[in-house]
Amino acid sequence: MKQISIGILAGGKSSRMGTNKALIKLNNETIIGRLARELSCFGSPLISAAKKGLYEDLEGRIVIDENRDIGPIEGIRQIIKTADSEYVFICAADMPFITADLVRYMEKFTFSGQDAYVIRTKDRLHPLCAIYKRTVLPVIEELIRQGRYRLTEILDRVDTCYISLEYTIFGEKCVKNINTKDDLKQISKPFVFCVCGYSGSGKTWLIEKLINEFKKNGLSVSVLKHDGCDKYGDVPESDTDRYMKSGALSAAIFSDTRFSLHSSKAGSLDEMLGLLENLSGPPDYIIVEGAKESPLPSVEVTGPDKKRIPQKSSIICTVTAEISPFETDRPVFGRDDIEGIFDFIRGYFEYIFEGEI
Repeated sequence: MKQISIGILAGGKSSRMGTNKALIKLNNETIIGRLARELSCFGSPLISAAKKGLYEDLEGRIVIDENRDIGPIEGIRQIIKTADSEYVFICAADMPFITADLVRYMEKFTFSGQDAYVIRTKDRLHPLCAIYKRTVLPVIEELIRQGRYRLTEILDRVDTCYISLEYTIFGEKCVKNINTKDDLKQISKPFVFCVCGYSGSGKTWLIEKLINEFKKNGLSVSVLKHDGCDKYGDVPESDTDRYMKSGALSAAIFSDTRFSLHSSKAGSLDEMLGLLENLSGPPDYIIVEGAKESPLPSVEVTGPDKKRIPQKSSIICTVTAEISPFETDRPVFGRDDIEGIFDFIRGYFEYIFEGEI
């Protein structure tokens, strides 16, 4: 039997949002899809749903509520009953910033053999970001028989360990959930998109122009470059280059105005985006140069040869040196129409907050 399983509660009514929160897209990926992908290192998740047919296209096993309209306690019961592990990490499907690293950190506490391990922040407990041991199942079933559905009643009746995020590397954002459109608007920033195309297509030139346009409109922007060929390097024989060649895991250089970090550990796109956000504070937008394989919304750039990126469904528009003739069902802009490109990108991200999500 493996040590821990993953359960995602996706059966809520989403009455304040007006739509199924689990299926809302952030950076071109549904929240529940992102959670399932991020936590897939622990195996296929168990997904709790109020009825059949909602999440059949996701990787994972669907478990259906038997007791309707009693809240998340029923989803927790079904997941623990079905799990093939002694411990189950359970989170809500409207918590897009849960990470595998957070689950690994929490899992280390299970050596104590307690019944529940619950995240605590400054102002609240998070029973929907918690690890539950199979031993809590009889308690949950008894509470349901008594008509007592508050999750804190579970925690009061079992041996519970409260894990504070204070003094850890995990900020409170990782347990943020989305209930309203205003929550979604705040939690969505920074907006992230890629500028991608083949070498020589003009990606860097376009990003420079877009940075100026964002700044002109009072918006902050950071840039992350992805090197698909892994050919970048430090300045030869600089101090940081020498430290890295000597075997350091990482080397940093800083002054009163700048900071540069070099690491021998490969970072995922999500990790690099988080690093940018934490170093400089969350900007309004982050532009990723490259990352052709990512699901992020992408601006495709083509040069005079019109060579295009194959099989990338997340392209939102194309910027090209020669507009006509050009076959595409997405907007096409000339490379000098910087204002038009900027207006389209800004409108793309702000559209979901102006009407139906």
